[in-house]
Amino acid sequence: MEWTERAVFTNMCMVLDGAGNVLVQDRLDPDWPGVTFPGGHVEPGESFTDAVIREVREETGLTVRDLSMCGVKDWTREDGVRYTVLLYRTERFSGTLTSSDEGEVRWAPLADLPKLTLAQGMDTTLRLFLEDTLSEQFFRPENGRWVETLK
Repeated sequence: MEWTERAVFTNMCMVLDGAGNVLVQDRLDPDWPGVTFPGGHVEPGESFTDAVIREVREETGLTVRDLSMCGVKDWTREDGVRYTVLLYRTERFSGTLTSSDEGEVRWAPLADLPKLTLAQGMDTTLRLFLEDTLSEQFFRPENGRWVETLK
């Protein structure tokens, strides 16, 4: 049995303001458009936590701290590479909110998220950020389509 696999590590961070609002990003990427949370790729040799702090700062102008990991979203791509998204949450940040070329960032009432045009899969991923009994969103191919499992 093979014990190693090629993998891509990414992250996403839910930033809450303590007043019922969440930081959202309206992504411009045509491959995955819509409202999501800031995040991105972990660079080689970079810690997972340092990567999410860097990505949030690059995409929003905010520096986050006191992060809590709240879940993992993962699947194996057609090329055999496992794609893993580490999910974080925080209410601690500083800085001035600034959009980037990734998309516009703004505060939105958390309760209004289901009414927004969410990026594909974000409705389910949101549950990992909010429900303490869930920790993984896993996708596997079955009969030519993706089957999702929440655990």
